[in-house]
Amino acid sequence: MSDADVRLARLLGGAALAPLRARLRSRYQRGRAGGIVTLGKLSEAERAALAGLLGRRPSAAGSLRFDVAELDARLKEAGLAPSLRHALELLDGPVTDLAAVRAETARAWDALRAQASDSRLAAFLADGRGLGLLKRLAVRLPAAQQLIAQVQAVLAQLPAEAIPRSHLAAQVLGDAHALDPGSPVATIVLAALRSARAGGGEQEGEETARALWAGAGVLVNELARPVLFLNLPCSSGDRKGEPAYLSLRALLRAPPEWQLASRDVYVCENPNLVAIAADALGPQCAPLVCTDGMPAAAQRALLTQLAAAGARLHYHGDFDWPGIAIANTVIDLFGAFPWRFGAADYCAALDKEVEVTRPLVGIAAEARWDKALTAAMLERGRAIDEEALAASLMKDLNLRAKTGLADSYSSLL
Repeated sequence: MSDADVRLARLLGGAALAPLRARLRSRYQRGRAGGIVTLGKLSEAERAALAGLLGRRPSAAGSLRFDVAELDARLKEAGLAPSLRHALELLDGPVTDLAAVRAETARAWDALRAQASDSRLAAFLADGRGLGLLKRLAVRLPAAQQLIAQVQAVLAQLPAEAIPRSHLAAQVLGDAHALDPGSPVATIVLAALRSARAGGGEQEGEETARALWAGAGVLVNELARPVLFLNLPCSSGDRKGEPAYLSLRALLRAPPEWQLASRDVYVCENPNLVAIAADALGPQCAPLVCTDGMPAAAQRALLTQLAAAGARLHYHGDFDWPGIAIANTVIDLFGAFPWRFGAADYCAALDKEVEVTRPLVGIAAEARWDKALTAAMLERGRAIDEEALAASLMKDLNLRAKTGLADSYSSLL
């Protein structure tokens, strides 16, 4: 160590002055090389050190103001360092230009984003939120590069033909649990699938994730929450008049050939309504599907298949806030029409049809197909269970009736 280095260390080095050096280094790290500097809240040792370097008398003031060029000149004249920046680098190592580092990092992330060859992943990463999620999950670029490669390997297999998720994970990633809920790869894959789906942006959840996997031909808990239906005609025949169930496994592994082109299919929220329809109408009931609350993967798979087969879907549910949220989902995702589920139907039911109701509680949801319905429900403050309206709904479901819902809603078609 030279004599100059020893003197510099004595004047500006040491642990006591480390906070002062850090404050001075931060200016260079932010790209500010010169100009007037005002430092406040200085300790006695820090004031003395700066005063000594500047050739000033020590002051009891808590702050000190100086020109960087003046301090550079003093250091050079004393033979300690060519400049303040050089002095700081001699004491604590090279000063990093943080702005340059951020710019280079941003270029590297953009380059990584450009490596996404799958259109679904590319569209997701093109959004700042998508790239932000990738950064949070991977933290560093090397990990992000590996994550992108794994995600693309999975997406390259999708849509699949009814493959279990664990099998897909083992086959593509070498780990049967690599696509379990919460894993980085599964999180990005699902986010890409969600952003690519029409009507994306639905609230996330376990059932929504299962439905997203199912939509891509991947089975998760394939026997859970089978879908309930009544009198759905298909090429393999159907049990007329008796409710039946289909699992997600059956719907994806051996999809029935639904014979429903241009036919009306009614969709309800509650299983009790299917039982009522089976008892009251039996084989004479129009095709009826139950979402059993918010539709899960099997329900969504069936509704998707029915819509693809050309069926006209008509939805009814509970007149309460969860019922409105479910209706928004079914109408938005599957192109269903409201079935006796508007403001006029609600008011008429309260005024004429329904004697037993319950208080309307919870957070209001907007009925996107009929904003007047939300206003009416807020005004009247009563909830109506779907089963309470069974008598009027049976009129539409009765195939013996001469008028049908298609005529009632012909203006919407």
